[in-house]
Order: sequence, then C-alpha cells, then structure tokens
Amino acid sequence: MTRTVDRFTDGPLGRCVLATAAVALVGTLWCVAYLTVGAGTEAIAYVFVPIGGVLAGAAIFRLCRGGLAPDARWFWRSLLVAVAAATVGYTWLAVDMFGHEAEARTRSMPVPAAVWVALGFLLAIWTLGRVPVATASGAERWRVRLDRTIAFLGCGALLWYVGLAPMLSAREPWSRQAMVLVGLCLLGAAGSAAKVSYILGGPVDRTAIRFVAAGGGVPAALVAVLAVRFGYVASIPAQAIVMPLTPLLITLGVAAQGRADRAPRRAPERPGAILPYLAIVAVDVPLIAVAFGAPLTWPLRFALLATVAVTALVTARQYLAHRENARLLRNTRVQEERLQYEVSHDGLTGLANRALFRDRLAAALATGGPVSVLLVDLDDFKTVNDLLGHGVGDRLLVSVARLLRAEAGTDGLPVRVGGDEFAVLLTAPGADPEELAGRLLAALTRPISEHRLLMQASIGIAVAAPRATVDSVLLNADVAMYTAKQQGKAGFVRYVDGMREPVLAHMRLGGELRRALENDEFRVVYQPIMRLDDYRLIGVEALVRWDHPARGVVGPAEFIPAAERTGLIVPLGRFVLRETCRQAAAWLAEFGPDALREAGLNVSARQLHDPDFVAEVTSALTDSGLPCERLVLEVTESAVLRGQQVSRALYELDRMGIRLALDDFGTGESSLSLLRAFPAAIIKLDKSFVDGIEIDDGRPAAADARQAVARAVIQLADALGLDTVAEGVECPEQVTVLRELGYTVGQGYHLAQPMTAADVSTLLARQQPAGII
Repeated sequence: MTRTVDRFTDGPLGRCVLATAAVALVGTLWCVAYLTVGAGTEAIAYVFVPIGGVLAGAAIFRLCRGGLAPDARWFWRSLLVAVAAATVGYTWLAVDMFGHEAEARTRSMPVPAAVWVALGFLLAIWTLGRVPVATASGAERWRVRLDRTIAFLGCGALLWYVGLAPMLSAREPWSRQAMVLVGLCLLGAAGSAAKVSYILGGPVDRTAIRFVAAGGGVPAALVAVLAVRFGYVASIPAQAIVMPLTPLLITLGVAAQGRADRAPRRAPERPGAILPYLAIVAVDVPLIAVAFGAPLTWPLRFALLATVAVTALVTARQYLAHRENARLLRNTRVQEERLQYEVSHDGLTGLANRALFRDRLAAALATGGPVSVLLVDLDDFKTVNDLLGHGVGDRLLVSVARLLRAEAGTDGLPVRVGGDEFAVLLTAPGADPEELAGRLLAALTRPISEHRLLMQASIGIAVAAPRATVDSVLLNADVAMYTAKQQGKAGFVRYVDGMREPVLAHMRLGGELRRALENDEFRVVYQPIMRLDDYRLIGVEALVRWDHPARGVVGPAEFIPAAERTGLIVPLGRFVLRETCRQAAAWLAEFGPDALREAGLNVSARQLHDPDFVAEVTSALTDSGLPCERLVLEVTESAVLRGQQVSRALYELDRMGIRLALDDFGTGESSLSLLRAFPAAIIKLDKSFVDGIEIDDGRPAAADARQAVARAVIQLADALGLDTVAEGVECPEQVTVLRELGYTVGQGYHLAQPMTAADVSTLLARQQPAGII
C-alpha cells in the first residue's frame, strides 16, 4: 500500500491522499493502543470513517473544479454525492455512539444513519454501472456478456460463501442494518469486478475506477471476515482500521484521475482477458471446502448452485470461442489463399504473372518433358493508350487475356509478363506451338474488346532443348519475338540456333547509343538543297552521323531504329535541333539574311509525342536567335497519323511560323487527305518516284507512267500553293525531266552530297560574290 500511495502524493491531490492515509494510520495506531492498554473509549473508533469521508469528498471536489471532460465530471460529481451521503450516515453513527458510549460495542446502527449510508452505496453502484464498457458486435458481444456473467457469479459465490453467509449464521449475529450494508458492498464488489475490467480508456481513468470499486469491496470483505471470526469485538478494528480504507482508496482513485489528465493515455488493451479465469478459480473455493469435509449447509448449497451455473456458462463461452476461432481460421485461410493468388497473378487480367510463370517453367523443365514458350507482344499498343486513354488500353489488355485463355485451353498456361507483353507455357504432349501462334494471330484479326479494336501481335516461339534453363528459354523466346518485329510485325518466328547473336547485337546497340550521347560521339552533317536551274544552294537538311570509336562512322539506317525503340531518339533529336539552329543562325550572321533560306531536320513521331517538344523548339530558336520562318521540320506521313498529341504539336508549331515539310510524300496511305488536314508548307517527293524518271526506252506510254506520280504531285502542290522538293536526284537527266515537270528545287548526290558545316560555309562563301541566293 505504501508504494501505491507514493505514486500519487504529488500536487494538491497528493496532499489529500496523504491526509486520508494519515487518518487510516491514526485509526490503526489508536486501535492497537485501545486493544492493548485500553486507550480511550470504543466510540472513538467511529470518528475515523466520517473524517476520511470528508477528506475524500474534498479531494473529489478539488478534482471537479479542474478541466475535466463532461463525462468524467458527471462521474466524479455523482460519486461526490454518494460519498457525501455515506459520510452523513457515518457521522450520524459516530454522534450516536458518543451518546451511548457504554453500549457502543453492541449497539445497532441507527436506521436513519443506515439509510444515508445505503443511499450512498446505491448511488456509488449506480454511478459505476453507468460507465460504458467495451463495445462489441456479433459473437464478441455474447462473449463479453458471458464473461461478465461468469465473473459476477464467480465473485458473488465466493463473497457469499466467505463473507455474507457466515455473518448470517454467526454466533453473535450483526444487526440487519449492518447486514444490508455489507451485502450492498459485496454486491457492488461482485458487480464492479464484472464491469470494471471491460471499461475502455475513456474520459474516466480505468485505474481510478478500479480504486473506487476496490473501496467498496475490499473493506466489506474484511469486515465480514472479522465479524465471523471475532464477533462483536470486531466492530472496533472494523471501524478504526478496515473501513477507513474506503476513503483512502477513493482518494487514490481521484489522484489517479488527476495523473491521467496530465499524462498521455495509453491505447486500451483487450479488456477482461483474464477475469473469467479468475472467476472460475474463485467459484471453486466452495468445492474445495466440500472436498475437505465442510458441512453441506444451505449457504454452501447456494454457492454450489452458482458453481454449476458458472460451469454451464463457461461451456457456452468455450463453444462460442470455438466457433469464433474456427471462423477466424477460415478467414485466415481465405486471406492466405487470396494473398497467394495476388502474389502469383496479375491484378488487371487475372492471368498468371511473371513469378508464377518462371516457377511453372522451372518445374516443367525439371521433369524433362516437352516444353514450349510463346512470347506475345502487342504491336503499337502505346498508340491505343495515347489516342484512346489508359482506361481503354486496360480493357483491351483484359480482352487479350480472355482471348489467350480461350485459345490456350487446357494445354497451356497463359501469362501476363508485364505491360503489353504476354506468354503461353505449353507442356502438354503433342501441343504444337506454331499452330497455337497461328490461331492467336487469326483471332487478333477480328475486333476485340468492347471498343471493337483491331490489334496485331508479334510472337516469338522457343522450344526447350535438353538441359535448358529458365533464362535460356525465355531469352530464346525474346530473341524470336524481336526478330518477328523486325520482319514486319503481325507474325511469329520460331527460334533457331544462330538467331541470338545478331539480335543481341542490335539490342546492345541501345546501350552503346546511350554511352555515345554521354560522350558526344554524334555530329551533324548537312545535305544542301539546290535550285535546279543554276545549282545554287538555298537551304540545308541536317543529318546525324555517329563517330563510333571502334567502328568508325555509323550510318543512321543502323542506329536510328534502335534509338526509336529505346526512346533515345528524343535526346538525340534535341541535340540535332539545337545544333542545326545554332549553325543556321551563325551562317546568317556571317553571310547575310539572303544567304540561306531554310534549315531543315527530320522529326520522329516519338519526338512529337513528347509533351515538351514544342517548348524545346522554342528554346532552341530563342537561344540561337534563328528566326522561326527559317526553320523547317520534316515529318513523315506515318508520324502525322499518330494522334491528337502529334496534331496539336504540329498546329502549334505552324502558328509559331515554323514551316512544316511532308517528307517521303507518296509512300504513305493517306497522302491526299493529309494535305487538307495537315498544315504542310512543303512537299518532298520521295526518291522512289525520282528513280528511273529519266529513262527513255522509246515507248512514250511507259515514260508517262514513270513520270505520272511526279507530275501529279507538282500539279497538286501548285493547286494548294505548296512548295516542292525532289529528293534523290542522282544524274543530270533527272534534273532535266524534273524541270520540265515544273520542279525548281531538289536534293541528292548529283546536286551535292552531305557535308560538314565548314564545307557548307565554303559553298556559301563561293556563292557570295555572285550576289544571287
């Protein structure tokens, strides 16, 4: 008790604790002195309880004046009224005992005093009963109810057997008033035991409530034991030593509430976890007594009936616990299965994912049976996301997954490897991977998904060789799929020995490109654009070359596709753009504004899809000082058809005054419609329509056929007010024919080969004195 008191002796409430402890200590010392040397009269024993009650009330009053929460203030105010009522009753008793000192030991408590004390006890019990317990639902609610009932019956049976029942049959029976008050205290103690352990951490501190509950139960039990053991003489130590513990415990509860309001609250643990087991131990006490020969009196029979009831309730509780545990076990098993499914399957399509694919492939290779892998990559899937949005793209992937399930059937495991890449693992004997690939490609020729989209796919097939590993099979399938894409997409390729090396070399080219960008291995050369009548330079087209440290000069036909595939075309194109603008501005500054009419460069679809491309062009022009109208951006027909982002970028560039050229005109699918929808300023006739245009085999009809496209393009350009440039001019005869058809500007090896910036400067300087250009 001393250690407990020490924890709550700080501050004003701590002084209240010390005061009530002092009252209890003085009462104990006086009782010892009275019983040993006869100090004072027996009536003095009755003054310690009301003094302690006044101190406990003062402590509660001081606590209520602080900043309590509304619910906590209500609880402590109600308890203050209960303490005040009980204090009035015990004060009445003390006054009565001093008025009848001679018969203090045997005198009964006055009925009015007992009524006041009983009112205080009932109000305290009601106050404790109003504190909310832990909320629960379903089976948990029934568990809590059973636990509380078990606790009440167990504690009640024990208190009845060792406390109230012996008082009723004692050789010196106590008054009815005392029996009622002790019974109320024991009833409150049993109820509090069943209630307090289930109180959540709310505004009323749980430790404080435990002290208040103990203030009624502990002294009452001790009084009952003393009454049975010592008879009327026990009233002196009961009043002087035991009963003053009640105000002390209440004051400790007040101090605990004060400490809890100053300190952070801990999260409440699961309430009442151990209480039912303690109640079972308590209710077994009567059984132990019978086992050791206690007479089977009616109080004992009553306790045994409570024991039977507790046993039945414990059985019901265990049944509910078993059902709850079974439900939790089922839920845990279902959750584990769901987590295992999520770990091994794709969340969007529901297909097996890469991890499960590798596990199944490894298991199949370990058996030594036939194993084939089809790697399926959707062609141009990015266009769907760019044009129609990712939501449409996701639904398309789900439709492709459904198609894979249907076509693979029970012979294969369809897998989503990642992004727009799928796979099928075939392990069934006799399964034909090429036949399945053909079915998949045929199925993709029909519209799929709710948006009725047409898709194509490139499929790589790898058949596992003896002692093959997971990585080798997947690498072979990847190489075969890459080869299928190189061959024009919408097809399948089966891996054969020797296919890996050139493909891997092409794949490694991407890494070399990144290193080349970091090491400034790229340079820009310029192919002059010449007038066909006098061969004078009027513009240039920028071309990029790669000065490889080991292989020498690498042409664009070899590295541009790799740059497109890896996305490095964006930083590479940015380098060409800035270098072209800088060099063109330098030529204008050196040779005058009439020296160079235009400087052009090719722009890929990947660059136009970059949302920062227009800003990059603006920055390059601003930094170099090149006028917008001197820059020509050349785009292919296929790039123009790449969606709204490309269209917005092109129209924004046109509004800036930048001239747009339609490169390789005549080789696409929608040339004529593009001339109306695309803000082109220049048409560049593709080299394929210039080749052979000069041939004269004596057949006029054949010559007209070879010149038909070139003639149609110039007529169309004249009608739309567009400039034209003939590409791939390689001999003077082609110049003659083109001039006859109406072309005035061209480019090609006959006119001038690609040259360095210094060579262009020399050419411009040579033309400068003539004053024409």
